[in-house]
Amino acid sequence: MTNPLRDGRLPKLSRNRQTVMGLAVSAAVIVPWLVVHVAAVFILPLSGVWVWLAPVLVATQTLLSVGLFIVAHDGMHGSIAPFRPGLNRGIARFCLLIYAGFSFEALAREHMRHHARPGTADDPDYNFENPNSFVAWYYGFFRYYFGLKEFGILTAILAVYVFVIGAPIVNLLVFWALPALLSSLQLFYFGTYQPHRPIAGEPFEDDHRARSVDLPPVLSLLTCFHFGYHLEHHHHPNEPWWRLPAVRRVSLVAHNGEARAA
Repeated sequence: MTNPLRDGRLPKLSRNRQTVMGLAVSAAVIVPWLVVHVAAVFILPLSGVWVWLAPVLVATQTLLSVGLFIVAHDGMHGSIAPFRPGLNRGIARFCLLIYAGFSFEALAREHMRHHARPGTADDPDYNFENPNSFVAWYYGFFRYYFGLKEFGILTAILAVYVFVIGAPIVNLLVFWALPALLSSLQLFYFGTYQPHRPIAGEPFEDDHRARSVDLPPVLSLLTCFHFGYHLEHHHHPNEPWWRLPAVRRVSLVAHNGEARAA
């Protein structure tokens, strides 16, 4: 039997059009993040009437931080600017640096392992010891990817912010550290734990050992920039995040057509 998700077809974009779209979409995430970051950390005082604006800024920056990581993820797959590996890596490195000082090389290497052996002992994103515990999955992920190198980079960045530029420590914690932490929880829950955790009575469809979080496109965007459409991502890893809703529509049409034929 053919796999309808894999056989679903979406019209391909030309390299140049996908590159233009990829760069525009990436800028639409990166530029607002930088604007909010600079304004919240360096300009707006965390006192008086501005305190009431803080939750809005934290929520905004959390969502944009999710976007930063997803843009970096697309850079790992080369789907920001097809056949321009240097540009893909450069954008991804920058996003990961301002997100939390992560290493592009380490994340990309382990992410490719995840795609090659999902849900196996060689999958760095899967937790065999506690397969149904989100806390255990998240702790293992954080411990695995945030090592001494990442801690050193982040410490150096914070030292420059505080001692060279003079950024208020409280503003850094509230408007940079807190959104980064919240976004990592959001990313991991909707983009890794929910799609890959085992569920009794719901076997995976194939060796990708992934499922998609069934949310309408608006909620899918707000939760994880469509990374919750995870089975589609595993079947079409070179499709950028902003194409995943269309990929899912094609996949569902193909799946429903095969079900009727059977």
